[in-house]
Amino acid sequence: MLPVSRKPLVSDFTSSAAPLARRRLWLGLGCGLLTSLIWGVQAVVSRQSVADGLSAADVTILRFAVASLLLLPLALRRMRPFPVGALGWRRALILTALAGAPYALVLVGGATFAPALHASVIVPGLIPVMTVALAFAVMGERPGLWRMLGLSLVLAGIAAFGWETFGSSRPQESAWIGDLLFVANAVMWSVFGLLARRWGCDAIDVTIATCLLSLLILPVFALTMPMRLGDSAWPAIALQALYQGALVGVGALFLYTKSVELLGAARATLFLPLNPVVTALAGVALLGEYPSGIEIAGMLLVIAGMSVALRAR
Repeated sequence: MLPVSRKPLVSDFTSSAAPLARRRLWLGLGCGLLTSLIWGVQAVVSRQSVADGLSAADVTILRFAVASLLLLPLALRRMRPFPVGALGWRRALILTALAGAPYALVLVGGATFAPALHASVIVPGLIPVMTVALAFAVMGERPGLWRMLGLSLVLAGIAAFGWETFGSSRPQESAWIGDLLFVANAVMWSVFGLLARRWGCDAIDVTIATCLLSLLILPVFALTMPMRLGDSAWPAIALQALYQGALVGVGALFLYTKSVELLGAARATLFLPLNPVVTALAGVALLGEYPSGIEIAGMLLVIAGMSVALRAR
């Protein structure tokens, strides 16, 4: 007598799918947390470059030279035509000007003047504010009430940093220069994000193209800006090359893309408010930069505002 085969029940699929869903959830959470860790410590590593005697041009060149070398095999397989792929030359060059080497140069230049925490609060805090303002001005998109509330908290927190820089009893003499450069970073990234969204760009294609095309402008930086690579210690150079080039330029890209794949874009962005916390802790531990009470209050306002704004529809 032949054995009677049993048809799979719905409960069988459910029981096997549940562990897979849990694994995907935990893997996505891990990728999101690691991304925030890398991005949060980036401001501290950039600030360390100043103490190590490296210039903003030095760090920018190291970052894109190493990242381009690591991304080249993937670019050769993926990008047709090389190196811009489906983006095309015009769009790729515009996005590179906004989020490539010029963006990194301004960011590291800001770290020359302002504490690491300022970069980690002002840039990610102002990006959603600038994005909403530009989206309203260009596309007529009106933000909802909860998003406006969140962005108001962000602005209040950044205003606290402005008070600490200019109006406190111990004003930071050159921090305002760095803060203005960080504001410029937020504007550049907001325009970049809106254009990438309007053009329907693939995140990995954009990262590869902006990284490789940034190589074109690196010789200009080397010829026109202070360069101190020859006078710097090898450990300092290696730190910037590995962290900025490998971890930020390639590792964070992979981890963030994977978190979006596993959790969805909305959930993946909820890790962004962790960046200032990571920077504050790393700044104390690695640089000895202790935030003032006003800066801590401003950071908490920005984190609360980002959390509200990112959850709002």
